[in-house]
Amino acid sequence: MNVGVFIPIGNNGWLLSENAPQYKPSFELNKQVVLKAEGYGLDFALSMIKLRGFGGKTEFWDHNLESFTLMAGLAAVTSKIKLFATAATLCMPPAITARMASTIDSISNGRFGLNLVTGWQKPEYSQMGLWPGDAYFGRRYEYLSEYAQVLRDLWETGICDRKGEFFQMDDCRLSPRPQADMKIICAGQSAAGMEFTAKYADYNFCFGKGVNTPTAFAPTVERLEAAKAATGRAVSSYVLFMLIADETGEAARAKWEHYKAGADAEAIAWLGLQGAADTKSGADTNVRQMVDPTSAVNINMGTLVGSFAEVAQMLDEVATVPGTEGVLLVFDDFLKGLDDYGTRIQPLMKSRAHIVAEPLAEVA
Repeated sequence: MNVGVFIPIGNNGWLLSENAPQYKPSFELNKQVVLKAEGYGLDFALSMIKLRGFGGKTEFWDHNLESFTLMAGLAAVTSKIKLFATAATLCMPPAITARMASTIDSISNGRFGLNLVTGWQKPEYSQMGLWPGDAYFGRRYEYLSEYAQVLRDLWETGICDRKGEFFQMDDCRLSPRPQADMKIICAGQSAAGMEFTAKYADYNFCFGKGVNTPTAFAPTVERLEAAKAATGRAVSSYVLFMLIADETGEAARAKWEHYKAGADAEAIAWLGLQGAADTKSGADTNVRQMVDPTSAVNINMGTLVGSFAEVAQMLDEVATVPGTEGVLLVFDDFLKGLDDYGTRIQPLMKSRAHIVAEPLAEVA
């Protein structure tokens, strides 16, 4: 099973809690995270893009770096780990995105790929005068399909003359082209999102579900397998989980309860308001799951809480779901969490028995 880290490009990672570690994002923090991940043999690192946060007492995601420039910097200081940036497609023309991706491909020597997002939080774009109107909610995957086709034309041939509804290219050129096959990620879970992924993407990312239910996401993978049947393309699934681990299960569960007790109600309410704004097509499953009030303290992502041995066992269970190629991990405390994963959890995982980590001193 492949393992990646969803790096903390926004403040406080993925915990909307006054009791969670409070920190601002920085290049230095993300460099330490990715170098540790590379040293422990993780396969990839992914950064999101967030252009407006949720506020609240914790100012959740009000402080964010930019994805492409961050990953370009990380490409220059790493040597093995694959790197994925996220393109906010409503404010980045596809020809510019294609050129930036090709540049980071050059910096990384072929270790770069791209996550495409349609944009579900209207204030991120309306604040810049770039929101195309609420009708976009119902057509966003039509827009993204044209966007992906322009990218593929430029990466594969260096030329795009495509005339579509959203993009009209006029002998558009790209050189140099990427040296490696440029992989695309999509995280859309609606029927339209799955159809897009099956046609144009290489990986589908989804949320894990619940607490200590490592295979509850299986129906989502089954939906992708059905969508793939219509295209015949090879597309694999990756699942997002938060790890909260400690020496004992009791200690880990105490941390989880402490985080929940400090939930930032104001930020969570803002998340719910934005998630409900899509009345045209119905929000993607991932968005609906994010705003579910049952455990919004960590955006309702799947959470594995337990001792190091218990978490290792649950991660191995994830690997048993057919069609699942890997996991994308976040941590309550990224630097300590990665050390715990690399030294205490991964060595116990049957699905990672092939990994030989570098000595810790080399990644400190």
